Amino acid sequence: MNIKSLLLGSAAALAAVSGAQAADAIVAAEPEPMEYVRVCDAFGTGYFYIPGTETCLKISGYVRFQVDFDERDSVANWNARTRGLVTFASKSDTEYGPLGGTITVRAWADDSSNTLNANDGQVEIDEAFLTLGGFRAGYGYNYWDAGIVGETDELGSNRINQIGYEADLGAFKAGIFLDELNSPTFTNNDTLGVEGQISGAFGPVKAALLGGYDIDREEGAVRGILSAAIGPGTLEGAVVYSSGVNAYYSASEWAYAIAYEAKVTDKFKITPGFQYWDNYAFNSNRDGWKAGVTFDYAITKGFAAKVSVQYTEIDGVNRGDGYTSGYFRLQRSF
Repeated sequence: MNIKSLLLGSAAALAAVSGAQAADAIVAAEPEPMEYVRVCDAFGTGYFYIPGTETCLKISGYVRFQVDFDERDSVANWNARTRGLVTFASKSDTEYGPLGGTITVRAWADDSSNTLNANDGQVEIDEAFLTLGGFRAGYGYNYWDAGIVGETDELGSNRINQIGYEADLGAFKAGIFLDELNSPTFTNNDTLGVEGQISGAFGPVKAALLGGYDIDREEGAVRGILSAAIGPGTLEGAVVYSSGVNAYYSASEWAYAIAYEAKVTDKFKITPGFQYWDNYAFNSNRDGWKAGVTFDYAITKGFAAKVSVQYTEIDGVNRGDGYTSGYFRLQRSF
């Protein structure tokens, strides 16, 4: 047997063995296709599709460390607290417009014995509401919560259950809501209020006119806010009139506030502000005023520091002496 015949015979034998084993070969299963999270840019940045659905979800929030100080505090002149907040916002398209749902939960962490913070440590619903186009129903902050720049103004705020509609007309917006209010006279402590706002933007100028009527107390309040881009910042002013004590504004009959947010650099802002109360607590012999300044510094993207210092003086309050209050804050937002 020569070399050529030996090689041909070996090759034939190997082919036969390979063919016999091929019938029993184990075939690896194809891997399951992986479904990666898809970015949803139809409703702004930060949204992504919930896997397996056409609903978009955005998760945001912050961690805040804050040291408050107040000369009037009978327990301590300062107090350190930490707050956590997270928001889940969902959006999807429907034949009636965007369908949304928002849930925000928050809690303060404070181990001090300060009775002013007795509820700290409890997790609570900050907001929970649904929207469909301009329709909104649920629990959250109403129009009165929006103030002017800085931390000096006190122009009213409500966190309530409400239902209503806001129409977006381009440069203008108009909305009306029916509110559930706490009442001192109804036996079930609940009554109704109505609020409405018209707002618009005219180039660098923005304006909003807001009104609210407390049905149980038969009193109401009206507020106007004007904002304009001037120089290196924004100048904002507000006027409030209240016919009497009501759920929307009860601090005084008249209130005036002004503040200017100056953008010193891309990271640093200074906002001085001033507010005056006329007929404070609806007592014609009492007026009051408040002046302060707020410093904002963006340390890096998503991390900022804020310092607020305010001085308040109200006739007949705190023995007629003025007092200083404010806070230092560090906040990581995401």
